[in-house]
Amino acid sequence: MAAAVAAALLLRGGSTCRGLRLPVFSAAAHRLRLFQAAAPAACPPREGGGSTIAATAELDSSGGEPRGSSDKMGNLWGTLLENKRYRDKEAAILKDIEPIRTLTKEILHSERYRDGERLSGEDEKAVVENLLVYHPHSEDKIGCGIDCIMVDRHPRFRNSRCLFVVRTDGIFIDFSYQKCLREYVRVKYPTWAAERFIREHFKRT
Repeated sequence: MAAAVAAALLLRGGSTCRGLRLPVFSAAAHRLRLFQAAAPAACPPREGGGSTIAATAELDSSGGEPRGSSDKMGNLWGTLLENKRYRDKEAAILKDIEPIRTLTKEILHSERYRDGERLSGEDEKAVVENLLVYHPHSEDKIGCGIDCIMVDRHPRFRNSRCLFVVRTDGIFIDFSYQKCLREYVRVKYPTWAAERFIREHFKRT
């Protein structure tokens, strides 16, 4: 009998314990609901968030530098290389044309020749071979043939002197040594270097 009573008490106690656990679970669930209600709502993405992600991707793909900065550096480096290449070619052109240009200036601007005087054989040969044949209209200038080259006053600008072709038919006609040099540079050197050199070193005539 005592055993039966004890068993009954144990069963009641077990039932009581199970009954007491229900409020515990209910309280936990309640606290969870309160916590969820009090938690802040998920923050919406900020405006421009996509741009930030894209910018980050650009930084990652370019080794930590913005893509625009990398492009600018590439363009700058290309410009420096191009300028170096031109300066090397410029030096070669100057070295090439300097002898005949110096001679021509001496003929025109010194007392080496008087107005209307023909050039010496040596100077005439240098002028014809290095200047006149490169004039854009050399065939018209030479015409029926060259008798000589002389220096005289410019037909329109009387304060300056220029070179003249004296033709075998007795006609003499002036020509610009700068036009000859420009055409020489165009013929002998690459266009990209020739045109830049002409812009930088020759006045328009």
